[in-house]
Amino acid sequence: MSLEKESSEGADPLDPFRQFVSLERDVLVLSVAMFAFSLGFQMTSRYMGEYLYALGASGLVVGLFGSFGNVISAVYPYPGGAVSDRIGSRAALTAFGLCSTVGFGVWLVAPALADVSVGPTSLAVVAVFLGLVLAQAWKSFGLGATFAIVKQAVPPSRLAAGFASTETFRRTAFLVGPLLAAALFYPFGSSDGGVVTAFQLILVAAVVFGALGTLVQHRLYDPAGDDIGSEFEGVTQLLADLRALPAELRPLLVADTLVRFANGMVYVFFVIVVTRFLEVGLTVSLPAVGTLELSPQSYFGVLLGLEMLVALLTMVPVAKAAERVGLKPVVALGFVVYAVFPILLINAPPDAAVLAVLFAFSGLRFAGLPAHKALIVGPAERGTGGRVTGAYYLLRNLIVIPSAALGGLLWDGISNPLTGVELFPGDPVVAFTVATAIGVVGAGYFLLFGEEFEAYR
Repeated sequence: MSLEKESSEGADPLDPFRQFVSLERDVLVLSVAMFAFSLGFQMTSRYMGEYLYALGASGLVVGLFGSFGNVISAVYPYPGGAVSDRIGSRAALTAFGLCSTVGFGVWLVAPALADVSVGPTSLAVVAVFLGLVLAQAWKSFGLGATFAIVKQAVPPSRLAAGFASTETFRRTAFLVGPLLAAALFYPFGSSDGGVVTAFQLILVAAVVFGALGTLVQHRLYDPAGDDIGSEFEGVTQLLADLRALPAELRPLLVADTLVRFANGMVYVFFVIVVTRFLEVGLTVSLPAVGTLELSPQSYFGVLLGLEMLVALLTMVPVAKAAERVGLKPVVALGFVVYAVFPILLINAPPDAAVLAVLFAFSGLRFAGLPAHKALIVGPAERGTGGRVTGAYYLLRNLIVIPSAALGGLLWDGISNPLTGVELFPGDPVVAFTVATAIGVVGAGYFLLFGEEFEAYR
């Protein structure tokens, strides 16, 4: 397998692009699949709060959707990692890709069920929740598989650069996806009906890309390079894997959990802040085109594209810098950006230029992801990378589960369920401020107690 050559030659962060052009089969397969699914996820996931609002959901329901996603993120990685260790990463990713493609399809047909009531909401909103069960499969079930592929392909001292290789290609899709979404939103304005129609077009594209990624994985992947671990032994093995997590992961896990809890409180509301709280669009005058009036929904896609552009420009040099300064400072940088972004966003003036600067700053949080992943999987023994990654994310994501629901309560307000008396009126500023406070605690904890991976010392 082409990636395996890096174990002796070193991981080149730009190698995926060079090998893609040279059409080496396994690299082409990995690149196409990663690009296809990442494009589908980025076009859809960042707009789910807006989609739910347009279908009639409340802020609390949006928060519950975020927490439901946290449940899936917690439950999926460990069994997904165990499956990938047992049957091979490539076969596992093919199956997970098919599930995600079907999930995009469920989201696509959900508006047809909007007239059917289910308690206080509609069947369309319920379908969006159910679709998430499938749509999240490649991303969360496949998490351990993607980690294991990099683990077996590069030497320990080059793990950050190895993850930078995959992240660079994946984040390129994260740059293209929001810009495509912005273009699809442009003709439909900012009405709820326009939002639903535009998002359905986005979902059509996601289904096409998901089907392409699944087909490519199924037909072209060569499983010869997979490390196949021992048979999964059930709950007893899960408990053993949790107890056996490398000691150096524990401070990282505590800090990461706090930072992700904070981010989880408000992440699903970022789009709502731009489109409905600040209501910031953009007017652009182009010589050959004329004046373009971007709705807040379209401008949000541009902001996400800017965020990813900064991530792409910084990820590779930061991963290289980690080889000189260590992984810990780089991971800490990402944690700090995660922590302070919410309070900066919610207190921003309704100005397009200010939001552009803030989302460019937010892109720096991705600069630490390759180093973060290297800290997680680096200490794992060969052949167990999938399970170690899954166990880590299981613990982290179980604790993070209620974060979005808490954010929704603080956003929408809290009432006594027995009397209906309002206990807290709801305030987006309070929700985002509490999130930043929790995130700052997590970043500070890591700065004090986080440990460096031995290969980078």
